[in-house]
This record gives sequence, C-alpha cells and structure tokens, in this order.
Amino acid sequence: MSSDNTGFTRENLDRCLAALGKEFRKRNGKAMPAELVLIGGAAVLENYGFRDRTYDVDAIIQASSAMKEAANHVGDIMGLPSGWLNMDFIRTSSYTTKLLEHSVYYRTFSNILTVRTVRAEYLIAMKLVAGRGYKNDLSDVVGILMEHQENGNPIGMEQIDKALHILYGGWDAVSQDSQLFINDVFSSGDYKALYNKYREEEKENKAALLDFDKNYPGQLKGEKIDSILKSARARKQREEQDHDSR
Repeated sequence: MSSDNTGFTRENLDRCLAALGKEFRKRNGKAMPAELVLIGGAAVLENYGFRDRTYDVDAIIQASSAMKEAANHVGDIMGLPSGWLNMDFIRTSSYTTKLLEHSVYYRTFSNILTVRTVRAEYLIAMKLVAGRGYKNDLSDVVGILMEHQENGNPIGMEQIDKALHILYGGWDAVSQDSQLFINDVFSSGDYKALYNKYREEEKENKAALLDFDKNYPGQLKGEKIDSILKSARARKQREEQDHDSR
C-alpha cells in the first residue's frame, strides 16, 4: 500500500500499526514497551466516521531508538512515504507536552505497542489553534461536534474552553478567525450543513494553493498563505458576481 495518493484509511492505518508493533517487538524485545499518542488527522480517523482518510500520521513517540528503525522497515515493506510516522508537528503552535496527559487508550499491538489518541475536546482545541483553512482543521472540529451530538454525548463550549486553558493557557492562542468560526458553529448548531460547507471550502483553498505553487514554484511560504487564499476568494467572488450579472 502506498499512502502518497490514497492516504491512510482506518483499516490500513491499523494494519500499519500492527506491523509496526510486530517489527518493534522483533528488534527491541519484550522487556521495554512503547507508546504512541496519535495526533490530528490520525486521531480523528481512529475515532470518528466522518473522516475517511488522512495523509499523515503525526504521533508523540515514547519508545527506544528501535522504533525509528521499525517504522522505516514497515514503511519500506508497505510502500509508505519516508517519515510516514513523524513528530514534525512538535514544531507547530498547536503542540504541547500536556497532550500526553489528555489522551485515551485506543489499542495495543503485539502486546508491546500501546496506541493512544487525544480526547475530543482537546483535539478540538488543537484544531482551533492550528486553524488552517486549507487542511481539515475546521471541518474536523465540526465533524467531531456532529458525531458527539448524534451519539447523544454533545460537546459544549465550556468543555472546549477548559481544554484550551489547560493546553494553552486560554483563548489568546486562538486566532480571531478561529474564534469567530467556533462561535458561529455553536450559534448555528446545524453541524451537518456546516461540515459540508467547511469541507468544500478547504478543498477549494487547497486547490488554490496547489495552483499557486504550480505557477510560482518555491514561493509558497507560511506567511503568504493567508494573503494567497484571500486573493483566491476575492477572485472567485468576482467571477460569481460576473456570472450572476449576465
């Protein structure tokens, strides 16, 4: 399996984790167990049905150096991209070591690799801090709220507020746009419609960034993304207005 084009589904992600546990045990022995805490898209994928795949597996890794060797070997035999299991997200603003304290058990593989995921309200807090309109951050927030509501276990703003204070010290870590977003989501309450809306916007934003990168290779940098997307939205609005006026 290659995740370059198809991404990870829950089924093949579990298959990769099972192979990882088996390979880690082979290299490390049975005496020293390992733990992974899945973050972001991988955590959403393992816990919810609205997300069908993710294209990266971010995890907090607590294991011996044999884990890196095991991950590389599994990647080679299963056709995964280099660094398929990574900790790159620790350099982002949404990472905090406190995430470890607010994770929940998922599964154990080969009696040695324990996998945990981040609890719902803390996952929402992470997504709000990241707030990337070209990834799945906003639609993931709505999707999590939607499934919890459907399952009779709704998440309220007070739970998100508490998670934000525990992880980041409060709302100062959340952009104004993300704060407006979450307030609008709770004001509406129509999570299904909002999920479809934000997922479509994320796809359009990603396409706009890919188009920009194609036309201007190497110029797509973090500080430019917001202005690029703003220009793309303005252009789309003009095109729609021109179409309506015909």
